[in-house]
Amino acid sequence: MTTMTPKKNSRRARTYAVALTAGALALAGCSSGGGGSNPKGSNEPRMESQDVTLGTAADSTGPAKDLPGAKKGGTVTVLQRDAFEHLDPGQIYVSDELIAQTLYNRTLTNYQFDDKTGKAKLVGDLATDTGKSSDGGRTWTYTLKDGLKYEDGSPITSKDVRQAVERLYAPYQTNGPTYLQQWLSGEGQKYRKALPDGPYKGKHLPSSVLDTPDGKTIVFHFDQPRAEVPFAVAMPNISAVPPGKDTKEKYDKAPLASGPYKVRNFKSGKGVEFVKNDQWDPRTDSIRHQYVDGFDISFGHQWVDSTRRLQASKGADRNGMTLTNAVDPSQISTVLKDKEAMARSLTETQPYVDVVSINTDRVKDKKVREAIAWAFPSGQYLQQFGGPKGGEVGGGLVGPTLKGYDPSFDPFQKKKYPGGNAKKARELLKEAGKENYELVYAYGNGDTHQDASVVVQRALERAGFKVQKKEIDQSTYYTQIGKVKNKFDLYRSSWGADWPSASTVVPPVYGGENVYDDSSNYSHLDVPAVNAEIGKVAKVGDLSRATSEWIKLSEKILTDDVPAVPTFYNRLFTLWGSGIGGVKFNSVYGAVDPTAVFIK
Repeated sequence: MTTMTPKKNSRRARTYAVALTAGALALAGCSSGGGGSNPKGSNEPRMESQDVTLGTAADSTGPAKDLPGAKKGGTVTVLQRDAFEHLDPGQIYVSDELIAQTLYNRTLTNYQFDDKTGKAKLVGDLATDTGKSSDGGRTWTYTLKDGLKYEDGSPITSKDVRQAVERLYAPYQTNGPTYLQQWLSGEGQKYRKALPDGPYKGKHLPSSVLDTPDGKTIVFHFDQPRAEVPFAVAMPNISAVPPGKDTKEKYDKAPLASGPYKVRNFKSGKGVEFVKNDQWDPRTDSIRHQYVDGFDISFGHQWVDSTRRLQASKGADRNGMTLTNAVDPSQISTVLKDKEAMARSLTETQPYVDVVSINTDRVKDKKVREAIAWAFPSGQYLQQFGGPKGGEVGGGLVGPTLKGYDPSFDPFQKKKYPGGNAKKARELLKEAGKENYELVYAYGNGDTHQDASVVVQRALERAGFKVQKKEIDQSTYYTQIGKVKNKFDLYRSSWGADWPSASTVVPPVYGGENVYDDSSNYSHLDVPAVNAEIGKVAKVGDLSRATSEWIKLSEKILTDDVPAVPTFYNRLFTLWGSGIGGVKFNSVYGAVDPTAVFIK
């Protein structure tokens, strides 16, 4: 999954299923646990893995446990930098939209977070549990809970879940995760051939693939064991959409709510309101609360603005928060000295690895890509995003939140040369006969990214490149860099594991099957040897061995193909107003969780 934010392969079931039922898997993106990395002299949380357990049917039964001191009523103001491009759960795949949809959208399974420890547990959301497998892991069955309703009072049925899945095959669905539909119908974009028009012309996937034998049962049939299904159906697009209310592209503006809040007054580029859904039954939901009357989310707040307002905590901002805005780097020292503000702050490790993707369709010479990697000023770049409060300089494509990470792996010596190694880069350009090579560097138009672009330009020019900067609207940034035929050479991207498996990092971001518009393979890497190795590792059934193999492959990809430059592993340092409680961190999405927020 991407961040601004986020963001497929199979495993044999037997060994992996044992690991699942034994109760724990490594989750990318939490700051507690053992074994990890920490920058020298930094007091920030260590970047480490967390265990995620599979919950029982009892854990999946609502209502969610009440928070001490929680009260009902009032409206929370939410200050966001980036405008939401999508509200349709099928199209959502960036961190701010991912966390916002938890208020109005329910999926077959979802994550429950312990209010005291922050530890994550996967539980049934629309479903009664995390699923039952049979046929050696090739078949997964889900049963819907009683009492589930949409905001209009109509019941949620298995046909609605089928609609939610089948509409993902339609041509207009281009931005969301593709795990489940690929597993059901083919890798890359091949799955679309199984249902080219989605369900809109009366056709459906055969019952041998997706079956709904009654109003409450959904059965998925796969051609090979798929032990990771419980996690895949927690993605926002595996939800429920009533066929009669599916307005296709228009659904992006007004999705029908199944959660405790519903969408009201969505204004593209400006903001959106979420108000109470009186048809939501807390007895069906073990994850969410409905303490406040609503959330008033406004867009266009740069980090400077949201930091100043939330630190001051005056007027409406007293009941304010942000989902993903960080404390602005220029104000970090001021906030750190403010004890009252620090008492309502969090600093947590996010599951994202920031890289600068190199468009391998345009920058074809490996030596030029190596020169970019040596020249890139990762440490100075990180300073623009908050230094140690914003993250930790990264050496590889897979970060320390996944088990098996090797902190010594740093082939381009990003930690030794935080400003880049211009001398080494110049030597490589000279060897390639590409001195004064011109690069088009694209970046978002937010203040922080603009400042970072100056640092990047200077470093690359010191190394002998000519740099043309290209500013992109932040609200459509990922759509623009996601085009295979884009006209940029370099652009920042950020990716985190979608659930606790390294298979959700290496194949989607560097696999050749995933070179298409809006894919997460922003480098357009399509190397036969890499593709073959991805297929090979995908068949490894032992979880520990597979994790190690994925990380080895990520290291080989970086050194042999250089599709991207590692910059930093992410942290979120953020504030909220003094008038609210119940704030917690969603370590899966790397964002502030609003589902238990209340006004004191």
